[in-house]
Formats: sequence, structure tokens, C-alpha cells
Amino acid sequence: LRDLPVSMGSARGDLGTTRLHERVEELVAEFVGKEAALALNMGFNTNATTIPALVSKGDLLVSDELNHTSIVNGARASGAAIRTFRHNDPDHLEDILRTAIVMGRPRTRRPWNKILVIVEGIYSMEGEYCDLPSIVRVCKRYGAYVYLDEAHSIGAMGPTGRGCCEYTGVDTADVDILMGTFTKSFGGMGGYIAGSKEVIEYLRENCAGSSYHNALSPVVCQQIISSFEVIMGRDGTDIGRRKIDALRDNSNYFRMRLTDMGLHVLGNYDSPIMPVMLYNPTKIAAFSRECLKRGLAVVVVGFPAVPVLMSRARFCISAGHTRSDLDRALAEIDEVADLLKLRYARSTFG
Repeated sequence: LRDLPVSMGSARGDLGTTRLHERVEELVAEFVGKEAALALNMGFNTNATTIPALVSKGDLLVSDELNHTSIVNGARASGAAIRTFRHNDPDHLEDILRTAIVMGRPRTRRPWNKILVIVEGIYSMEGEYCDLPSIVRVCKRYGAYVYLDEAHSIGAMGPTGRGCCEYTGVDTADVDILMGTFTKSFGGMGGYIAGSKEVIEYLRENCAGSSYHNALSPVVCQQIISSFEVIMGRDGTDIGRRKIDALRDNSNYFRMRLTDMGLHVLGNYDSPIMPVMLYNPTKIAAFSRECLKRGLAVVVVGFPAVPVLMSRARFCISAGHTRSDLDRALAEIDEVADLLKLRYARSTFG
């Protein structure tokens, strides 16, 4: 703060770029294995403003049916034609791509200018990770571009926290656009887009999040840089590796115990997001209040974020949780599960 302001008060293209912004982008590009990166000041708007800059009228955007609202908003604002494929279903994606290429655009039957397929590393309401190898294989076969949203997977998946590509063994060169946020694993704010130098330079000038929105605060940039140094082991310690291991161990332990209780838990092992199904909308407020009485702050999710009868509670585990923290929370959840009849894995009636 002796050298830089708290807020830049300007867009990146005007007076909003400092050496810290440039350093953040260098670290992102190096960390995810891309040529260049662009840092933006809001995670939601990273998707919502980047997608309209990448596709427009005459293009086709193919999106997983459970993609985040920020992707949905960006797709709608782009003017591109939109198709959705069944969640994590590469066979259905292939059917859509094949039909799109054969039939072309509606009425004119001219070929699409480009086709962009958008998926997430970890789906935020499902706790599942993407079947990325199959998705990439299908996209390469049909010449479609791949856009991967790693908001919930970067810093959390893979032996070194490099996200879904590292976890699933996919070369980042096979994913055209990598998106992520700094709000979760990095303890900051904002988001990033990583790709080729050509794409990133184009987005600097044409993405509204870069051209018109205020730049990240230098304070936040330094926080992100410090987080990267810890995760990458450049702080001279093994704290980053130990935290990644602890996150995985905590997540798998918590998921196993919830499953043993007879709760209906969505998602995959190694995912730090654990949705527990409530189903009945009247149980949303009841579960939250009963947990709060017992000193637990929980996130409950209902319509319109999920279908009316697919209400759920969403637990997000941290590397900072101790085993005693988790055991205490599990004991309270076990009690609430009896009270509200939530053991749907054992009985239809909970």
C-alpha cells in the first residue's frame, strides 16, 4: 500500500494494470500450462463477459445441462445458437455435434462459424467431476473448441492442485480455454481466463470484463500471488502440498461417513463438494434451522437453483477442518437426519 492504491479505479486497458496484475497472469499461465492468461475482477463475470466475446451470431455453443448460471447468462448474451447435452454424457454430446455439422445452421444450412463446448471441472451443485477425457476426445473428433470452467476444481483437484486436467490426465493443450476463480482455493476475488497468446490478446480488447470493468485491487493481487507461492511450494515449505492432501482426505472421510449414515450423497470421491439430498422443499429451512441450533452453519439449496423436488444441502470441506471438527459436525448431522427423516439411501421415506 506504500506504492500502490487499494483500488485502481480504472479498467485494465486504461490505468488499471500494475506489475502485480501482470505477475498474477504470469503465475496463472504457468500454473495451468497455458501461454497466457487474463485476470478479471469477478468470478461470475469472468464467464458472463468472456463467452459473448468468444462466440456470437453464426456460432454454436454446446453446454452441459447442469452448467453454472454464469455460463448460462454468458451463453444467452452471446447471440450464438445454444444446444445442451445430458449431464456428463459424451455420447449425447457426440450426437449433437454430428447433427450440428451435418445439418448446419437453421434454414440456410450453412456451416457454423465455430462450435464451442463448455463444461465444468467440478459441478457445483452435484459434486461430480467432469468426464473430461471423453469430452475432449469427442470434441477433437468433430473439430469443436473446449472451454473448461475450473472454478471449483483449480487448487483442489490433482496431486499438485492444478485442477481437472491434472486429475484426469488430460493435456491442457487439448483444452482451448481454461477458466477459474480466485475466490475459493486462493482466498481472493475475481477470476481468470487462460489460453493461447492470440486468444488472450483478443479478449483483452473485446471482453467487457477487461475493457469496462474495474481492475482487481492490488491488495487482492498480492493475496493471489502469495497463495500461488504456497500451492506451488515456492514459499520454501510443503504447506501447499499438505493442504491439498488434507483437503482430499477430509473430503473423502466426510463423504464416507455421510454415506454410512444412509444419507443420499451426490458426487464423486476426491471432490470437496458434497450435496446431501433433502428432496422435500419443506425440509430446506428445517434442516438449516436445526443445524444452526446445534452450532453448524450449512448451505441449503432449493428452486430455482435446482428443480423443485431436488432440494439439497451442500457441504464444502476445507483443508483447515480438523478431524474433530468433522466428527462433531457429523454427530450433529446424524441427529438432524433422524429428526427430519433424511436417510433416503436406506428407505424411500427417509
